[in-house]
Amino acid sequence: MNINWYPGHMKKTRELLKTNLKLVDIVFELLDARIPISSKNPDIEKIIGNKPRVVILNKCDLADDVINEKWINYYRERNITAILINAAKNVGTERIIEEANKILKEKLQKLKAKGIKQKPVRAMIVGIPNVGKSTLINSLSGRKSAKTGNRPGVTRGKQWIKLRGNLELLDTPGILWPKFEDQNVGLNLAFTGAIKDEIMDIETLALKLIERLIDVAPDKLKDRYKVELEDKTPLQVMEEIALKRGCILKGRDIDYSRVAHLILDEFRKGTIGKITLERPEK
Repeated sequence: MNINWYPGHMKKTRELLKTNLKLVDIVFELLDARIPISSKNPDIEKIIGNKPRVVILNKCDLADDVINEKWINYYRERNITAILINAAKNVGTERIIEEANKILKEKLQKLKAKGIKQKPVRAMIVGIPNVGKSTLINSLSGRKSAKTGNRPGVTRGKQWIKLRGNLELLDTPGILWPKFEDQNVGLNLAFTGAIKDEIMDIETLALKLIERLIDVAPDKLKDRYKVELEDKTPLQVMEEIALKRGCILKGRDIDYSRVAHLILDEFRKGTIGKITLERPEK
């Protein structure tokens, strides 16, 4: 499955990030805890450079708890501050402001020593589409400041949003990158909904997801759908799930579209279980 997606507005967003980086003191880089590598835009890495940063692993409630901690340790070993959050339920978000103030403490003290009146700390939040930026902003601000949606690319334009703790946040639209060098990255983004389903072959995508789950979370797949995996192809597993869930057409033919949407939806909601597709050791 060949996945490439780079709409024109994302090129504009890339320029927006470059232009506004000089306006902020710190960058909040929001990643999907299920796919910390695939949801990390290498373009953003280049643009941020040496600017102070907090890595925020969102949707940690959908990811494997043990692997979550492995990722935190991975960043700690590289002297990068990383935080696990569930923005939808406002879990862990208070630590973001705490860590930002810690990182910028020395800079703020120097300004104070020079008699410079402290201005609000300005931060930029960056991340790929559908990683939860707008939900996080609303959690931090305590009000619906940013538009949210379950479709990639709902956030538009530039917004400065006042948060608690003398912090102002610059929201930016989600940004992908021109080409996925590794097709596994494209698949991971598609599995988690960062790429619009409308441009995907959903049936093939669900089949690829089953193949991945057989590898990384076979027990959860078996427990959720009451299927056996031994000596079965991903297609056979998909067809067995379809029969068990009533995803059939007249004449007992498999309704591949319906079962594909069911499997993808249940993975994205965490119904199949807490699953992480990428591990730091790999």
